Amino acid sequence: MEFPQTRLRRLRTTAPMRSLVRETHLHPSALVYPLFLCPGEGVRREVNSMPGVYNLSIDEAVKEAEQAASLGLGGLLLFGLPETKDEQGSSAYDANGIMQQGLRALKQTAAAKKLVLIADVCLCEYTSHGHCGVVQREGDEFHVDNDATLDLLAKTGASLAEAGADVVAPSDMMDGRVAAIRDELDEDGFEQVPVLSYASKFASAFYGPFREAADSAPQFGDRRTYQMDGANLREAMREIEQDLGEGADMILMKPALPYLDVIHAARGRFDVPMGAYQVSGEYSMMQAAFERGWLERDRAILESLISIRRAGADFIVTYFAKEAAKLL
Repeated sequence: MEFPQTRLRRLRTTAPMRSLVRETHLHPSALVYPLFLCPGEGVRREVNSMPGVYNLSIDEAVKEAEQAASLGLGGLLLFGLPETKDEQGSSAYDANGIMQQGLRALKQTAAAKKLVLIADVCLCEYTSHGHCGVVQREGDEFHVDNDATLDLLAKTGASLAEAGADVVAPSDMMDGRVAAIRDELDEDGFEQVPVLSYASKFASAFYGPFREAADSAPQFGDRRTYQMDGANLREAMREIEQDLGEGADMILMKPALPYLDVIHAARGRFDVPMGAYQVSGEYSMMQAAFERGWLERDRAILESLISIRRAGADFIVTYFAKEAAKLL
C-alpha cells in the first residue's frame, strides 16, 4: 500500500513507540573500555590529545575496573607502557612486565568476575624503535621481519594468559601470528583462552592520539608494509578468513567509523563474534567538536556507536564506554 494509507511516521510518534520498533540496540555489556597501564603509584596522567583518557598506574587502573564493572561494561582492553624498551620488545613477555603485573592485580578484584580482561598482544609499545616486530636494517633501509617476530608474539600471548588475561588480542598484523599464538597457548596449557584477532587493521591516520597515549609511535618509517591499505575491502576479507583458519575465536575491525563498509561486509560473510574499535582519532575528533560546541555531545556519542552496531559489530571498543553506559 502507498500513501496516504501507509504512513511510516505512525511508528515514530512517541519515544516508547520508537523504542518498541527500534531495530538496533546498544547495551553497556557490548562496550569495551581501553586502559593504558604505566609504572608508579597514584598516577593518573591525562593524554594531551585525548581529553578524559589517562595513563594509569595499576592502583588507579583497579579503580577504573571497579567503575567499569559497576556500569555493566563488557570488558577492558589493556595496553602497557613499560619502564624500559629494547630492540626485541622484551618487556612485552617479561613475567614482571607492566601488563603482567596489572593483570595479576586486576584478577584479584571483584570487578574481574564481571569483566572480560582482554590483553593486547603487540610489540610496538615495548620496542625502542616503535615498530610492531623485529626490525632488520641494511644501511638506511629497514624492514620488519615477519617470521622472526612470531616467536616473540607467541611468548607474549602465553605470558599474558599466565598472568590472568581472559582473552589475548594480537594487533601486530604479522602473517601467521594467530597460529603461532594459538600453538603456544595450547602447549602451555591455556587451551581455554580465546584469541581475538585484529584481523582487519588498516594503516590509518586515525591512530595518531593512541600513539601518544601508548608511547608507541615509530621512530622511523611507518607501518604500511604490515598494516592494511585502506583502499582494500577484498583483502580485508582474506585477512579475516586466514586468521579464522589459524584458530582465531573472534575478530576485531580497526578503525570503525571510516570502515563501516568493511564491518558490514565481514558481518555478512563470517558467523563469528566480531568487534570494532572506535579508535583514538575518532574519539579525539569528536571531543574537539564537543569543546567548540559544534556537536551535541550525548546524541553524537550514541549515534556514532549505534552506527557501528548497525554495521554489524557485536561489541565495540571505545573510549566513550563509561560515558555511553551512563547515558544508556
